[in-house]
Amino acid sequence: MRIHEVRTAGPEGLPLDEQLAGRIAAVATDVVPVAPEVAEMVANRLIDDAAVAAASLTRSPVTVARDQALAHPAGPGGVVWGTRTTTSPEWAAWANGTAVRELDFHDTFLAAEYAHPGDTIPPLLAVAQHAGADGAALVAGITTAYEVQIDLARGMSLHAHKIDHVAHLAPAVAAGLGTVLGLEKETIAQAIGQAVHTTTATRQSRKGVISSWKAFAPAFAGKAAIEAVDRAMRGEGSPAPIWEGEDGVIAQLLEGPTAVYRIPLPEPGEPKRAILDSYTKEHSAEYQAQAWIDLARRLGAEEPELRDPERVRRIVLHTSHHTHVVIGSGSNDPQKYDPTATRETLDHSIPYIFAVALQDGRWHHVDSYTPERAGRPDTVALWRRIETREDPAWTERYHDPDPMRRAFGGRAEIELADGTTRTAEIAVADAHPAGARPFSRPDYTRKFRTLAGEVLDPGEADRFLALAERLPELSAAEVRELTFTAAGLPVGRKGLL
Repeated sequence: MRIHEVRTAGPEGLPLDEQLAGRIAAVATDVVPVAPEVAEMVANRLIDDAAVAAASLTRSPVTVARDQALAHPAGPGGVVWGTRTTTSPEWAAWANGTAVRELDFHDTFLAAEYAHPGDTIPPLLAVAQHAGADGAALVAGITTAYEVQIDLARGMSLHAHKIDHVAHLAPAVAAGLGTVLGLEKETIAQAIGQAVHTTTATRQSRKGVISSWKAFAPAFAGKAAIEAVDRAMRGEGSPAPIWEGEDGVIAQLLEGPTAVYRIPLPEPGEPKRAILDSYTKEHSAEYQAQAWIDLARRLGAEEPELRDPERVRRIVLHTSHHTHVVIGSGSNDPQKYDPTATRETLDHSIPYIFAVALQDGRWHHVDSYTPERAGRPDTVALWRRIETREDPAWTERYHDPDPMRRAFGGRAEIELADGTTRTAEIAVADAHPAGARPFSRPDYTRKFRTLAGEVLDPGEADRFLALAERLPELSAAEVRELTFTAAGLPVGRKGLL
């Protein structure tokens, strides 16, 4: 990897090859073999995305996105999941991307910035289906997109300036599409600039009362990236340099004109392997809650008295800065303790999640979030006795440069009513590559069968898995079959269009 120093340029600007957009475009155009283990992980993440998308097909945001997409039928087009209908690819990406994101149940990468790199797959698949790309081209494009989003997340924090993480997603999609379509570097760079410009927004979508827009936001970024690529292919340019300009992202939205960001990118000829540093979720909750769910389940099973609020005086979760301020009491969001809060808000409340996992000994993508479950009096009592505190040691571990040593958990101190204290800690989720039960292909397949089994016929699930497991070998015709159909999907309220 080469570390690129990215800083604001003077009024004379920068040549394309020295702009971050140009450097990312160079990565996208660098044709290198995809390692077998990388190709296997790409297929795993496609299966993972499809699992959580299938489980969300009947939910309101997904219904809305699908209805909007189906108003734009086109051929060849991309296939809207849950149907056999093809729409203009940006609309298929919109529908499928919303379905993937709705349950907050797919992969993650955490470093200087947060990322859900699996959000890149729906737009890349939709364009591959539309353009007639084969499985090998799709795998190469997904590999590029993961590399770009993860490398941006390694070196450039957005959340510190209250910018939403999808501002890294859109350029990653644009770069990945450049690889799938075999575009020239100049075209890709222009698309990247447009994608960044049109998707840089505040992170209020993940603060306070969190609405269903959280599911739409990544899909919007993927859709915008497809549209940016389309314009760039037609010869249209973008704001440049988008990151380094005097009125660009760094100078005006991030650290300011004197800041220097260090972004790692592969050297020419170097394989793209960043996907192997990401990790998926066993539980439908914010990633920084995954390890805490596993710890709470274990504690509740070992010591059932900890589930009784009459026996517990206080629980303090000592954890990283990010966990404390994003999903913990350090956010200062009273909604994180509100039993009438939205599902999206509860998904970002570690006090709620720890309480329910401790009492129930499990986590379910629907049952754990119902109003009845959130409002149970003994749960509310226990929940409001849980707080988080930042621990510098756990913050340091959160930022460890070695992905296999990086930690996303912490230490729980449980003070009981009798004056005794229980302590326990966990570094990573059980499903993490460094965890107790790292996810492998059988786990992804089981996750798909469990979640998709709620809405898909077994034969349809088998057909999709058979294709996804051969992803690098698929013909263009078979790539178009990477969808699944479900009967009786709901139709939402009529909108404007």
